[in-house]
Amino acid sequence: MEIKLISLMVLLLAGFLSANLSAQVYKYTDKNGIINYTNVKPPGRTVTTLKFPCYASDMKCRQISWEKVKLNTSLYAGIIDRAAVKSTVEPALIRAIIHAESAFNPEAESPKGAQGLMQLMPFNQERLGIDNPFLPEQNIPGGAAHLAELKAQFNDLDLVVAAYNAGAGAVKKYDGVPPYDETREYLRRVKILYRRYGQAL
Repeated sequence: MEIKLISLMVLLLAGFLSANLSAQVYKYTDKNGIINYTNVKPPGRTVTTLKFPCYASDMKCRQISWEKVKLNTSLYAGIIDRAAVKSTVEPALIRAIIHAESAFNPEAESPKGAQGLMQLMPFNQERLGIDNPFLPEQNIPGGAAHLAELKAQFNDLDLVVAAYNAGAGAVKKYDGVPPYDETREYLRRVKILYRRYGQAL
């Protein structure tokens, strides 16, 4: 199926998210000067490729096989290692959260307002002293520090990960993993990635 849009309403392209970690969309200008967006690569045309990350809150990402998706064990290695040492949070868990949250896209911004690699909400950015959430050298240490705070509160991986997604208040309210579809899917995803990154690293 090919969909053409004349305006720049890129948000409509979120429907292309399916079996890949990110949806790939092509932008080109036709002979009439009209800008087109399509999920089918046009042959013989100069195109710009746009990718839309699989955000943690996007339930369509359930179709992804997290057991098979390609891992990223090298990107931001220095920043992640330093943040891990300072926060005492394992590099494998930091990578799993980054992978699940933003697919390693430092410019990711979710429909809910979370930003950057570890998808930090504005109130957490302010609390953690983050000036620019799109800079990996600020976002990763901030996200790791937030994970360390949650570990100190809950001391249980499932609860820490659930709190990262739904908030510590929700975990306390339900005295466990909140009964939210998004949070339970997020927990499943992160635990798979955490195990795999642990083995790979």
